[in-house]
Amino acid sequence: MTRPTPFHPRTSELCKSMRWKDWGGYYSTLSYENQHDAEYAAIRYSAGLMDVTPLFKYEVYGPDAAHFLNRIIAKNIKALKLGQTTYCCWTDHFGKVLDDGTVTRLREDYFRVTAAEPCFHWFKTFERGHRVTIEDSTDTIGTLALQGPRSREILLQLFGSEVGDLKFFRAVETKLDGIDVTVTRTGYTGDLGYEIWVKNDSALKIYDAISRVGQNYSLVPFGLDALDVARVEAGFIMNGVDYFSANHCMTESRKSTPYELGLGWTVNLENRDPFIGQEALRKMKQKGSKWSFVGLVLDWDEQERLFAKYDLPPQICGHAWRDAVPIYNGSGKQVGQATSGAWSPILKLNLALASVETSSASPGEDLYIEYTVEYVRHRVKAKVTKTPFFNPERKRQSKWP
Repeated sequence: MTRPTPFHPRTSELCKSMRWKDWGGYYSTLSYENQHDAEYAAIRYSAGLMDVTPLFKYEVYGPDAAHFLNRIIAKNIKALKLGQTTYCCWTDHFGKVLDDGTVTRLREDYFRVTAAEPCFHWFKTFERGHRVTIEDSTDTIGTLALQGPRSREILLQLFGSEVGDLKFFRAVETKLDGIDVTVTRTGYTGDLGYEIWVKNDSALKIYDAISRVGQNYSLVPFGLDALDVARVEAGFIMNGVDYFSANHCMTESRKSTPYELGLGWTVNLENRDPFIGQEALRKMKQKGSKWSFVGLVLDWDEQERLFAKYDLPPQICGHAWRDAVPIYNGSGKQVGQATSGAWSPILKLNLALASVETSSASPGEDLYIEYTVEYVRHRVKAKVTKTPFFNPERKRQSKWP
C-alpha cells in the first residue's frame, strides 16, 4: 500500500496535476502542474525543492562501522573523512552491480548510506563478526532536495555560513529553530544543490521554513519528471533503467559491472581491506570491458530532414524517456542500446545515455540510433559524447563572489 511521506500534507496541497507515482512505497509527485517546464527551469535558473524521502536510508554505526562498510562497498570507505559524502556502488561476489548510492560519515563511527532499492537484507548478511548496528531509517527520516543556482542563498538565510560555505559532497549536522537537521551538498540534478535530512516529526516545520525563505528566490517545488530531464543532462545512471541490479536479473547478460557503467572510478582495488567482489573486479579490470557507458547527442539536422519527408515539423517529446532503443554503427551492425534520454532545454540538444560496445565508444564517433516517425523505423546519427553533458562550475564551486 502506497504511503504518504512526512512532507505529503504540503506536497499534496501544491500538486494541482494530481499526477503521482509510487516510489519505494511512497506517493511521489511526477509534476505539480500539467507540464514540468517551470519546475525544470527552477532547477536550472533559480531553485527547486523536491521530496526525496523514498530514498532508502540506512544508519550504520558502532566501533566497526567503517570496517563493515569497507567489506561490502567497492570504494574505500575507511578513507572517508569526517563530514564527507561519497558516491559509490556495491557488487555481488562476481563483481556485478547490486546498487549505487552514497555514504556519509557523520561521526567517527556513524555513517548514513542511501540506496535506490532495499539493501537492508544484503547488509545484514555480513553483519556477523562486526561490532556494528544497522538501522533502516527510510521511514523515520524525511529528506528534501534543494537544487539550483540560488539554493545556497536560501540556506544562507536559514542557517548562515555554516551551511552556506559547505563544500561539494560535504555534510554538516546543525539546528534550525532548535530542530536537528543534517545538510549535505549533494543531489541528482548535476547542479548546485543540497539535501536536507530531518526526523519525521519535524519535517513540516523545515519544509515551511525553506518555502517561506524560498519565496524571495523564485523557489518552485518540482517532481520526478523535471528531475529525470536534469539527471540525463548530468549523465547520471538510474537503477532499473540504465542498468538492473544483479539481484533481479534472470540472465547473466543483463547484469553489469562497475566498469561497464562508467563507475570504474568508484572501485578501489588496492591498499585497502578485502571486499565482496574484489577478485572478480580485479580480473575484469585487467581483461577490459566489452561494454562502455556513453553519452550521445542526436543530429538535429537529420531529425528535421526525417520529419520533412512526411511533411511534418520536428516532434520532440517533452519528457525524458526510459525505453531501450537499438544503437548501430556505420556498417549497420547493432552495437548497443540507448537506455534513457531527453531533450535538453538548457543545451538545446537531444541527448541519450547508452551502453555500447567499447570498440564503438570513442568520443566523437558517429553511431546511429533507431528513430521512429509515422510508425516507420529509421536511423538518426548520434555522436558519442563524454558525460556530463551539463556541468556548471557552480556545482563544485567552493569560493563565492
